[in-house]
Amino acid sequence: MPAVDKLLLEEALQDSPQTRSLLSVFEEDAGTLTDYTNQLLQAMQRVYGAQNEMCLATQQLSKQLLAYEKQLNVLHTELAKQLADTMVLPIIQFREKDLTEVSTLKDLFGLASNEHDLSMAKYSRLSKKKENEKVKTEVVKEVAAARRKQHLSSLQYYCALNALQYRKRVAMMEPLLGFAHGQINFFKKGAEMFSQSMDSFLTSVADMVQSIQVELEAEAEKMRVSQQELLSLDDSVYTPDFDVATPQINRNLIQKAGYLNLRNKTGLVTTTWERLYFFTQGGNLMCQPRGAVAGGLIQDLDNCSVMAVDCEDRRYCFQITTPNGKAGIILQAESRKENEEWICAINNISRQIYLTDNPEAVAIKLNQTALQAVTPITSFAKKQESPCPSQNLKNSEMENDKIVPEAAVIIPKAEQLIAPGTPIQFDIVLPATEFLDQNRGSRRINPFGETEDETFPEAEDSLLQQMFVVRFLGSMAVKTDNTPEVIYEAMRQVLAARAIHNIFRTTESHLMVTSQTLRLIDPQTQVTRANFELTSVTQFAAHQENKRLVGFVVRMPESTGGESLSTYVFESNSEGEKICYAINLGKEIIEVQKDPEALAQLMLSIPLTNDGKYVLLNDQPDDSDGSSSENRGAESEA
Repeated sequence: MPAVDKLLLEEALQDSPQTRSLLSVFEEDAGTLTDYTNQLLQAMQRVYGAQNEMCLATQQLSKQLLAYEKQLNVLHTELAKQLADTMVLPIIQFREKDLTEVSTLKDLFGLASNEHDLSMAKYSRLSKKKENEKVKTEVVKEVAAARRKQHLSSLQYYCALNALQYRKRVAMMEPLLGFAHGQINFFKKGAEMFSQSMDSFLTSVADMVQSIQVELEAEAEKMRVSQQELLSLDDSVYTPDFDVATPQINRNLIQKAGYLNLRNKTGLVTTTWERLYFFTQGGNLMCQPRGAVAGGLIQDLDNCSVMAVDCEDRRYCFQITTPNGKAGIILQAESRKENEEWICAINNISRQIYLTDNPEAVAIKLNQTALQAVTPITSFAKKQESPCPSQNLKNSEMENDKIVPEAAVIIPKAEQLIAPGTPIQFDIVLPATEFLDQNRGSRRINPFGETEDETFPEAEDSLLQQMFVVRFLGSMAVKTDNTPEVIYEAMRQVLAARAIHNIFRTTESHLMVTSQTLRLIDPQTQVTRANFELTSVTQFAAHQENKRLVGFVVRMPESTGGESLSTYVFESNSEGEKICYAINLGKEIIEVQKDPEALAQLMLSIPLTNDGKYVLLNDQPDDSDGSSSENRGAESEA
């Protein structure tokens, strides 16, 4: 017997649209079986009720009895043919010949009678006083002809009626005799045909019914045991986000399915969240509402980016961004594990891994490569040549020839520098317009005469002014600023997060270093996006392997009275040591401003520009690429 399709009890809890769709198939099958049973019962009732319907009804029955379809059809076809010849044909002949003849003669007799009545009426209206022999002769001939015609039709009609009295007896007896003979022959042939095979057929059918009943009881017991096992599981399977502390996250997924909350805008400031079933299909994100037959396209995932976001004080939200940088949909998962796996799966799909021959192996290899690319083989501390090479140029020149023993270097742990799970900001906190409004306040602006530098007058009065082209990579809160290791660890985590989450978009800015502040300026609008007091910068360093990476730690006061530490990581078009040298010189200027003689000696060692500004490295930003800026900086140093 063929295998029996079953519903998986393990999918009852998930209640996905696919499970509902499969359930509808079983429900439709049960409805079809009910309709079939009703039709089969009606067919049997037709067989029992009328022998004339036996042929059509048993054809439906014989289709279900496959082994005896041909034999039953032959028997009933022969019976139907015999009944047609011996029962139906005499009745048809009697009706078409005798009854039709009588009906036709009746009509002819009626027409003849009407013509006779009309001719007699015409004859009766002949005038007695004004007799016309010619008219009288014509009317008399007409009456005679009509009377003869009526007489002839009446004779034929009467003879037909008399003959019908005899023929109707035979016509009623012949069909009954034919029906009796046909039934007798049918039962005789049926008895001869089924006498040998009927017993074996009934026995095989009974055995099959018994085996199906035994199999059904065994399957029912198996489903009952499985149901008890599923219901006896730990309550954690019903609890969302039960493993929030240590979730087992699979970062190599190339397809994912499950329920998510979709954020929809209903107005300018109002939103709603709708729980829908999402699944990936190739390079597309599909959505299937409950009750729908199939899913619809929501987002093309090729070359897109995804990252976790904070949205309306909800947990586990992430946003999908299109390749052109336009913000897409925002989704919410029910647990940390689901959130991380959805982000990893979308990242893998955006790289078009699903088009390879072995997508799972490629995903594993790419994720391992990404982690190795941002995790150095040796520690930063093992390779450093001075405790802080960027803060003190004189100390670095003196210590370049020294070798620091590995045992003397104390390597702090990552947990001592940055708290695990610290969120990373991949863009500048304040937009340009908001920061500009905060700095300007309510003061009116002349768009024709006022320049952006007037917002920060210290730029004109500063003894130091140096500009660098940088790209903001990320920022994160840290625990300490006592060691440059915190900057190295922040660089590693920011680059690792960008590689894992497939974030390639960067914010380019101009970093202006003065003797008072560090300013991030938008290159297009010349609007200051962020401003840091140089005294709040407590630590700064450049990456020792990637010379273009630079970072600094900022200590900022909080409203609660305490202080917060944040590390900002940038990629520069020139070497990061140049930026560190400029920051170090700015801090030295602040220190020696109280001593005019020391300040004069420091300024004498710095060249002046045409407008009287002290410029350390000629690395001014322009519209050319980063390589040209580096070349000009190198030439200026030479």
